[in-house]
Amino acid sequence: MSSFHLVTGAGPVGATLALQLAEAGKQVRLLTRSGSGPDHPGIERRRVDVADRAAFAAAARGAQAIHHCIHGSRYDARTWRSELPRAERVVLDIAEEADAVVVFPESLYSYGPGDSVMTEEGYGRATGGKLGVRTELLAAREAHAAATVSVAASDFYGPRVRMAHAGERLVPTVLAGKTMRVVGSLDQPHSFTYVPDLTRAMIAAAADRTLWDSFLLAPTAPALTQRELITAVAEAAGVRVPRMAVVPVGVLRAGGLISREMRELAETGYMFDRPFVMDSTESERVLGLSATPVTVGLDRTVRWWRDVSAGWNDDGPRGGTTVPEAIASEPTP
Repeated sequence: MSSFHLVTGAGPVGATLALQLAEAGKQVRLLTRSGSGPDHPGIERRRVDVADRAAFAAAARGAQAIHHCIHGSRYDARTWRSELPRAERVVLDIAEEADAVVVFPESLYSYGPGDSVMTEEGYGRATGGKLGVRTELLAAREAHAAATVSVAASDFYGPRVRMAHAGERLVPTVLAGKTMRVVGSLDQPHSFTYVPDLTRAMIAAAADRTLWDSFLLAPTAPALTQRELITAVAEAAGVRVPRMAVVPVGVLRAGGLISREMRELAETGYMFDRPFVMDSTESERVLGLSATPVTVGLDRTVRWWRDVSAGWNDDGPRGGTTVPEAIASEPTP
């Protein structure tokens, strides 16, 4: 391939982005440590550890853009600090040598707790834990000579999204008619980003040099409460709205005294017990994109989960969940 898009990681973001590029007629090279990823004639899958500088340099030779979509192997601050900065440094160094832009999917963690609506300003202030790791990664990108774009999204939903509050805990639970337990509050507004909207924004940003070396927000529909989201999933699925219950953030904090997993979840509990809202209006304007309506995104999401349950695709459920079993859903009487 004389010129191609390089994608690292085949999670919901990497796989969706690779398929969007391939279906648009672009040549894609997808790197994972296992060689996994979607099957498409336009996607070349390679088994490469991104942190291996020599292997990554060989795989990146000739790339016009690098979409760096890997994440930590655990939802854990120590793991993130151990794995992510080293891998990003390799990617940035090789991108500089190759004269390729690097586009990163980013979270809203670096804003930290606050009461104002999040826009393209105000990121990179959070310190400590996972929030501080994201702040440090953003600062390292901005300081590096390589061209970069960071496209921030809120909590994911959509096809292929499993390990998320609106992923495998939510949709299968509603489809099964079980009680849906949420962290924080059922009635605080919260932004949810449809993954295909994030990946479309990443592709558009890579193609527009005027957007390089910037921080953008993924097109995201108006915020919903968790109660509204659960109700909308049920409506999309044509099933009754399930019973709902709340796990207070204080319970996670208390559990964090004995459970590292609970402690890591409690760190971001503020996102769910108070308003957590982003406004992507300006980024949508410069990208020339708009957010997918929630009703459309949820319809596609529900159909994908039903296909998974029926065994109609290769993306069967995997082990693991973002929220401990102690607060998992239970059958409704």
